[in-house]
Amino acid sequence: MQFNRINRLFTLGFICLLSLPTTGYALEELDSVAIIVNDEIISTQQLDQRFNDFKRQIKLQGQSLPDEQLLKKQVIERMILDSIQLQLAKAQGIYVDDLSLNQALENIAKNNNTSLDGLRRMLQSKGLNYEDFREQTRKEMIIRQLQQRVIYSSVKVSPQEIDSFLEQQKKSGDTANDKYHLAQILIATPEAASPEEISAALKKAEEVVEQLQQGKEFSDVALRFSDGRHAIQGGDLGWRSAAELPSLFLNAARTLEKSEISKPLRSAGGFHVLKLIDKQTRNYIVNQTHARHILIKTDEITSDDDARKTLLSIKQRFKNGESFSALAAEFSQDPGSKNNGGDLGWSSEGSFVPRFTEVMNSLQKQQVSEPFKSQFGWHIIQVLDRRKEDETEQRIRQKAELAIQKRKADEELELWLRRTRDEAFVEFRIETDS
Repeated sequence: MQFNRINRLFTLGFICLLSLPTTGYALEELDSVAIIVNDEIISTQQLDQRFNDFKRQIKLQGQSLPDEQLLKKQVIERMILDSIQLQLAKAQGIYVDDLSLNQALENIAKNNNTSLDGLRRMLQSKGLNYEDFREQTRKEMIIRQLQQRVIYSSVKVSPQEIDSFLEQQKKSGDTANDKYHLAQILIATPEAASPEEISAALKKAEEVVEQLQQGKEFSDVALRFSDGRHAIQGGDLGWRSAAELPSLFLNAARTLEKSEISKPLRSAGGFHVLKLIDKQTRNYIVNQTHARHILIKTDEITSDDDARKTLLSIKQRFKNGESFSALAAEFSQDPGSKNNGGDLGWSSEGSFVPRFTEVMNSLQKQQVSEPFKSQFGWHIIQVLDRRKEDETEQRIRQKAELAIQKRKADEELELWLRRTRDEAFVEFRIETDS
């Protein structure tokens, strides 16, 4: 189980940013330049390192290696896009300090049920360098901040859009919790494409469908032909809710059987060929917990050991008959629940950080936990009750709004990445197949 979790971590983090380009090469190294991207370079050493890291990651996931030339082509395009985005982020003054980076790494470690030392050992056991991973995580965070500033923060969702989406769901029989696992091959067309360019792209998309129908692996065909940013993952888009999918994709996904391939679908960005990998349908019933807690924070004066001992003393006083509410009002340092006797009210799954949720879920009704630490400090929890509850209309609308916003932002991001790539100066000093 832990092996699978750390592999997913590499897929989302390490594989995306290995060997990103940097500046400051000595003059004697200029003969190793592979690609020039605006004012920066990608060296042959960086390219080879990242290519080898991708191959290692594919093997770690138990997958067969695709054609090396196809993989290298996608690796080059990923490195070019990463370089462009990091340059744009630098120009906008976007950076990630060590404190923010350390917090992110701690969260990565906690999400994999380990410590930073444990994460370091996991990386080393797979032949990966922790310091490289640390800096690559910083670069991933910088790119996310850039995308958030340029794309995601400007995307708005109107109440009418939510109403329209929920109405369409009712008509189609979908629910807000329906999810689709899709893969995509995009044959892109330029902005203001001519009829000839559109016709050529359609012909290419039809050839792609024909190859797939003849039994070619979708991931291999995606590596060779797709212009989408997920091509290097074999076109895999992952699991997405109905609201996160463009209407074009959703309408097609509803009609596809598992493993079925769609016909070419036309959008403003080009032609899309989809594969439905799987579908999940869930109802609206969620598990809820009514709990209360006492929080003791650590600082220069209060150590971890001090906080733990204080909570042990508080727990003993509760066992001796004192009121949990009164103890919370006296000692808890959580401003949101202190004046309510530590009461957190009814909460659904995913409401709290993973460590808090893990401890809360392990308790029986009325049981009080041992002191434990989360990113906010030290806690004891008492579970008061549990129930299954229908999601409210408000929660359904909130989920729909977030999903629609993500879908619109993803569409804008795809177009923005292609525009910035087209506008950048890119010079190849190595031979490519393109």
